[in-house]
Amino acid sequence: MVAGAPGLGGHSRRIIAVGGGKGGIGKSMVSANLGVALAQSGKRVLLVDADLGGANLHTCLGVGQPEVTLSDFLRKGKAKLEEVMVPTGVPGLDLIAGAQDSLDAANLKYAQKQKLLRTLLAQQSVDYLILDLGAGTSFNTLDFFLLADHGVLVVLPEPTSVENAYRFVKAAFFRKLQQVEEQYGIEDVVERAMSTREGALRTLHDVVAQVRKRDAVKAERLSLELGQFHVRLVVNQARTDADLKVGAAMVSAWKKFFGIDMDDLGAIRYDDEAWRAVRKRRPVLMERPESLASQGLQRLAARILAIDGLPSGPSTP
Repeated sequence: MVAGAPGLGGHSRRIIAVGGGKGGIGKSMVSANLGVALAQSGKRVLLVDADLGGANLHTCLGVGQPEVTLSDFLRKGKAKLEEVMVPTGVPGLDLIAGAQDSLDAANLKYAQKQKLLRTLLAQQSVDYLILDLGAGTSFNTLDFFLLADHGVLVVLPEPTSVENAYRFVKAAFFRKLQQVEEQYGIEDVVERAMSTREGALRTLHDVVAQVRKRDAVKAERLSLELGQFHVRLVVNQARTDADLKVGAAMVSAWKKFFGIDMDDLGAIRYDDEAWRAVRKRRPVLMERPESLASQGLQRLAARILAIDGLPSGPSTP
């Protein structure tokens, strides 16, 4: 993850990327309502629909098909993100809608991706920038996830979703290794780590130990850098008390078998009000703020604000 930005009191922003191992797990619902919750707490929030192959975040917010989208910024010469922002009707919350006009939108060219990454990092006009990512482990998706201060991974309490979540985290970790391999001169170590052969390096500690054999100083620097790789887990549609414990079990297993820290941000209860709100094209936080799903989403926002050392209540003028 990106090193933490200065406190928001000095007007720097945090980036939240919401990803998942497969589609249909509620990423866009989480992204939209997290944006609403943070805006309701008095923060300025920009939602970016970075699901480049299946953009639908505007629908979750009840916003009609926008006249300008991310495509206009990437392909049609718009120089600033502000030129493609549209209001959502929620005070403090703006949206950049996803590309709608091209079947190959998900396959950004390298220069386009670099332009977007640079612009996102430079964005200082908001307190929180939320990226709603596409499902899966394409390099574009992983690079946006690794850009974030908070990489939020949504998972359902189901075996296939849990397995896909583990694959996503492992792919993101290996992508992080690829990003730094040239800097540390460890291309061969990374190749071994990514190998499926018996004897391949399996954990963060394996990789660092291999580098330490060559250069203890580089190994220490690498350990600190990889230590910033920190995934924050959200369990969506929890129906039972056992479902509520899935996040903690995943965090424990990942630490034990892969040596990487993961945060359990809690669970969002399954709630008929959530899908009713989706069908109405309304954020559940706006449609049914007292519902179980809304309470879980509000707790999620409060946890992120707490991590950033910020109050969770509305700001005072």
